[in-house]
Amino acid sequence: MGEHGDIGTDASVVLSDLHDAADAVVVAFTSQEDWGPSGGRSDQYASDVVADRAVHDLLDPLGYGVLSEESGLTAGSGPTVVVDPLDGSTNASRSLPWYSTCFCAVDDEGPWVAVVADLVTGCRYDAVRGWGARKDGIQIMRESAPSLEESLVAVSGLPPWSLGWGQFRAFGSVVLDLCAVADGRVDGYVDCSKDAHGVWDYLAASLICEEAGVVVADAHGRDMCVLDPEARRTPVAGAGPALAEALLEARQGF
Repeated sequence: MGEHGDIGTDASVVLSDLHDAADAVVVAFTSQEDWGPSGGRSDQYASDVVADRAVHDLLDPLGYGVLSEESGLTAGSGPTVVVDPLDGSTNASRSLPWYSTCFCAVDDEGPWVAVVADLVTGCRYDAVRGWGARKDGIQIMRESAPSLEESLVAVSGLPPWSLGWGQFRAFGSVVLDLCAVADGRVDGYVDCSKDAHGVWDYLAASLICEEAGVVVADAHGRDMCVLDPEARRTPVAGAGPALAEALLEARQGF
């Protein structure tokens, strides 16, 4: 890759490229006026398409493969980057301030390098496997977790009953919900829908969580890192092993 570096082995190069891809989405949205439906898929917005194009324009020439919610799998000579160009696009379409763009480069060992950009606040999360997780360049780590009865838990979908938490919130962007567990704003996350989320919805944030000491798992024990655009998972996260286990047990009850 010349002066750019070796994207196949250099995590620092990949991290920089993923931040550049997030920057490209931010720039693409500076003049965005149409936040309504795209006219394509029933759940797709014009903003999804714009963000996806910006991502491909940046990553494709660098040799990355891209697995995107909007455009499927595009092969490349380098690592595959799992992308949700706009996570929380319904929120964005209604001016609800909780939506993001996220990227996770995957190597032979699994999730490798991740970047999540909060498109409302400008906050950036990133992580490299084994190097830790950061929020706006400052390392984050969950050192402790409350009991289930005292926890504040983010949810997606409608729980059939209280799962024993102290309080819950439904925000509308899985990746930001999980990052909020990593930085301590909430204590856990439960997907209350049945297999509703693709790998692009959670993989970047799951690496950030894991590097920050948060346990993330599929409610049904399946591998979370699956490069299949048709696969769906049910993520659950807890700020510590005990809380994660309690939330997993509660989620498995329905």
